[in-house]
Amino acid sequence: MNEPQRHDRRLILKAAAGSLATAGLGASPALAAPAATAPGGFPDYRYVSTLLTPGDLDYNPTGEIIFPCIRGTSGRVKNALGRYYLYYAPHDAPGGICLAYADHIEGPYTEYPRNPIVSRDWRPHYSVSHVSSPHVMWHEQQREMWLYFHGENTTTRLARSADGIHFTYDKTVLTTGMLPSGTTETSYARVFPHEIPSKKAHFVMLFMLNNTTDHRDIHWGWSADGRSWAFDQKPLIRHGDVGAVNVGGPHLLTRGGSAFVVYNKDKESGGDLMITEVGKDFTLRRHLGRFYNSSSGAPDNGRSAAPSFGTENGVPYMVYESGERLAGKIAVARGRAVQARHQRARA
Repeated sequence: MNEPQRHDRRLILKAAAGSLATAGLGASPALAAPAATAPGGFPDYRYVSTLLTPGDLDYNPTGEIIFPCIRGTSGRVKNALGRYYLYYAPHDAPGGICLAYADHIEGPYTEYPRNPIVSRDWRPHYSVSHVSSPHVMWHEQQREMWLYFHGENTTTRLARSADGIHFTYDKTVLTTGMLPSGTTETSYARVFPHEIPSKKAHFVMLFMLNNTTDHRDIHWGWSADGRSWAFDQKPLIRHGDVGAVNVGGPHLLTRGGSAFVVYNKDKESGGDLMITEVGKDFTLRRHLGRFYNSSSGAPDNGRSAAPSFGTENGVPYMVYESGERLAGKIAVARGRAVQARHQRARA
């Protein structure tokens, strides 16, 4: 279904810095600032603009949004609203899985007029305080967008869609009961196509786990079909091993036959994005350090989190949470085009 594109002031969300660059008016000071080199041969990402601000949205129940996920629609979705779909959500109750769309990763984005596309009450499947942390994976074999989301924080669910807007509920894929005793939270999951022949796996899941120690680690699981999962009972990345109180928001990247996890530290531990090489079969633990240096001033204010990656015309992009937890915005950073070939991260 192709919704009418309403280009009124309430729906168009301007990416100001991106518009200046497109118009040839020069880069913003933030874009011109030097960026730290990303380890592992990945692009150096530099902030471009803010894409979504809660106060500009029609659906804004809590004044906060988190966990962006950027996905391309070309060759995937018929009569798509735009070339890119950006999924996001408030976290606090009632939450709600939301959509904005654009023809370029840098925007501008149009808010889908009937957000949320998935709510906290989906009878008879569930009724919870909130749903949040949308991650949409393009499932090539099924030719569908698969949405993984949490609600409550103890449960990750799966819904499926041909158009990326109207979803059919599938099943629960992860709960705290599937992990060691004392686990209190399993959430913020992302799922990626990834082959691990020794486990007969075609997909891997990365997620955040909390337990009675109240320190968050990154765990992982594997699956042959993306629906039924097995999970490692030990952390993939321990908070203490990278000098953090909490780590979360993991994303998988691959390069040179190896696999890497990019994730965020909590603000108290620096608020930067970090990278760990886990190897193609997830048996390696090589902590490579800082992947992206969050700016101390606006818009990051000392915290970058929950990155989602994609490319447009050979240029790599990172869409991420910018700002303090539950008080931030969705921003975009651009990598150097000459390094795009190193990174497999099609939106």
